[in-house]
Amino acid sequence: MRTTRREFFKAGLAAGCVAGLGGGAEAEGALRRSGGSAQAAKAGSAGKSGRLEVKKGLVWDMLPEKMPVAERMKLARGCGFDVVQAPTTPDQRAAEELGKAATDAGIRIDSVMNMAHWKYPLSSADKAVVAKSVEGMKTSLQNAKLWGADAVLLVPAVVNPETTYADAWQRSQFQIKEELVPLAADLKVVIAIEEVWNKFLLSPLEMSMYLDDFESPWVKAWFDVGNVVLYGYPQDWIHALGKNIYKVHLKDFKRKENGYAWVNLGDGDVDWAAVRAAFADVGYSGSVIAELDAGDEAYLKDVVKRIERLVVGA
Repeated sequence: MRTTRREFFKAGLAAGCVAGLGGGAEAEGALRRSGGSAQAAKAGSAGKSGRLEVKKGLVWDMLPEKMPVAERMKLARGCGFDVVQAPTTPDQRAAEELGKAATDAGIRIDSVMNMAHWKYPLSSADKAVVAKSVEGMKTSLQNAKLWGADAVLLVPAVVNPETTYADAWQRSQFQIKEELVPLAADLKVVIAIEEVWNKFLLSPLEMSMYLDDFESPWVKAWFDVGNVVLYGYPQDWIHALGKNIYKVHLKDFKRKENGYAWVNLGDGDVDWAAVRAAFADVGYSGSVIAELDAGDEAYLKDVVKRIERLVVGA
């Protein structure tokens, strides 16, 4: 089902009313559809003190850039990471090199960071821009198949003075449904939609509605813990998105008197105990991939320890 412009604005009005009233049947229904529950959102987690069965990962850019590909993969595995998220790699030989290096190092490429969606958003009114965006995502999906990855991260739209919120919603859904879902289904790779600072999908209930519109198991959520701290609480998003969450990025965010900063895990404003409890509540057991600054072996080993302490609960 594709949301029409009128339905979108009606839904936005309803969401505003729910927010003003502090909840209600509409909010509880959205939570139920996403696999969570109003009760889970309000209550503590029985698994709060337990260990989360997740795979620890990192984005490719966290590894030393000047190091050869094979050595970067070995470093990641040696530091204790289980998986890595690799970028879109159009060159076939380079893609094959990445895949072989991962296999040889004993680490899995479990997902792809699509690289075309910011410069060429699916929500653009320019057909040439959209075509480049679609081409980039198709390359990412093919990379995923080659590497044995099961998801590609996609920023679905960008709202700006030229693209309204409603247009971003409709255009991106149309392109994903018509151009990308058939290939994703054929390759058995999930399109994982991420919430970022793109002025789009600004609440977990909106994001759940957006995902549910596809009525497809091949479109899910890529939840970034740090991205929502400026305007929300990660644990609320986790409860609301529930079973829609397919992959996770780990970042921390620190408010300052004169602005903000991205900081290492545990050094910011994220309530990691609440986040871990929320993941336990919704039964999340996928990968948790650090998206932080690059660093040396000592730094990367420290990141692994932070993931173990703050997220896994070891």
